Amino acid sequence: MVDRLVGAKAPDFEMKTALGDAENFGKVSLKDYKGKWLVLFFYPLDFTFV
Repeated sequence: MVDRLVGAKAPDFEMKTALGDAENFGKVSLKDYKGKWLVLFFYPLDFTFV
């Protein structure tokens, strides 16, 4: 059976992000959004720069 994840707390993390200028990278953490609504998605084939 599949457990639902809606409303579940995500573990704290930090990751590299591609910035909007398509040349630079930054870092983002879950702590940056504390107290705000946030939708997380992961699509590994997007932004591959291949």
